[in-house]
Amino acid sequence: MRSSKKIKNGKYFILSFITLLFFLPVNAQVNDLEKSINEHRKGEIIIKAKPGAIIRVEQQEHEFWFGCAISDGIFNGRASENDVKMYKQIFLQNFNSAVTENAVKWPGMERRKGEVDYSLVDAMLEWTEENNIPLRAHNLFWGIERFIQPWVKELSDEELEATLKNRAETVTSRYKGRFAEYDLNNEMIHGNYYEERLGADITKKMALWAQNGDPDIKLYLNDYDILTGNMLDEYMAQIRGLLAQGVPIAGIGVQGHLHAESFDGGELKRSLDSLAQFNLPIKITEFNMPGQRSKYYQNRELKMTPEEEQQKAKDLVDYYRICFAHPAVEGILMWGFWEGANWIPQSSLYKRDWTPTPAGEAYQFLIFDEWWMNVNVYGNNNSEISVPAFFGKYKITVDGKTKEVDLKKSEGRVIVEF
Repeated sequence: MRSSKKIKNGKYFILSFITLLFFLPVNAQVNDLEKSINEHRKGEIIIKAKPGAIIRVEQQEHEFWFGCAISDGIFNGRASENDVKMYKQIFLQNFNSAVTENAVKWPGMERRKGEVDYSLVDAMLEWTEENNIPLRAHNLFWGIERFIQPWVKELSDEELEATLKNRAETVTSRYKGRFAEYDLNNEMIHGNYYEERLGADITKKMALWAQNGDPDIKLYLNDYDILTGNMLDEYMAQIRGLLAQGVPIAGIGVQGHLHAESFDGGELKRSLDSLAQFNLPIKITEFNMPGQRSKYYQNRELKMTPEEEQQKAKDLVDYYRICFAHPAVEGILMWGFWEGANWIPQSSLYKRDWTPTPAGEAYQFLIFDEWWMNVNVYGNNNSEISVPAFFGKYKITVDGKTKEVDLKKSEGRVIVEF
């Protein structure tokens, strides 16, 4: 996401005054979140220039992941030329990271034994790499029995283990260094066919096989109904158990779509606080608002009223604030942004005709206005000025000369000299 992405169809993206007021911080809870955001999401750019110089600071990207799932239909040749063009254009206007929705899942890649199709994954990686978009691989394995190919279930235990090993090593070696991270074995607290067949140590074996293919691989857990608090205890127990076994877990994935029309902010924060004790990065991997327990999931044709659209926008902003304010969270990835390719169409930021919803407007304002840094500052008599800024990439311009800097959370500050 670069500063130019605030421009849509050649015009600057502008919210109505009423809508803008609706989303500005107004209460004590939001102010507390803003304090946490300033504490955990901002660092310091130190600029050394001649006294009195006019300095332009322009943010280019966020370090925090504001991402979305990539639809198979855009890359498999089934969408219209215009939809493909608009999808890619608007994706880049809104998101700085991505996750494969279905392309990496084993049943899609190898529906029949030995017939592996990498073309869809290759196409997605080619596009994301061209645009410097880090891509998550979802998922290497998925142990829910109904999502496992019949031919896999027909294998003997010995054949099954050998086949799992081959899958892990082949995929990770083919894409070595190209995926930012992988979901290792999806939704294990809700079902784990492979563990039932092969024993409790199969998850560690899967992870080690994946490392055989890519020694630098980052493996995430991923599960649902955690941020509602409903399955939090079970997930925490599983994480403790896997860590005790020595499973190389790089991060914790929590899906963000098991709420209903709205969500419980208290449970969201409590869940994040609880998971933070593992000192692992947390990503909200699959976000929709409204969610899977809403009336819209049961009826995909149901239309939202204007009042419901506004409430959806407010809830989206509230959810993002809580997550962005939490120091353990490193990103949020939506599970669809366009009505034409979203499993809960009513949760989209853009309608089928590509016009933005109120939630789309609220999202853009939050990320590219409230959480974005574009300012002029003036050098002081000491020829040094400190600018608090969100972690990310910046262009600094002094007297017509421009330098690029990367303000990293891990370092907290960056110095640029003119």
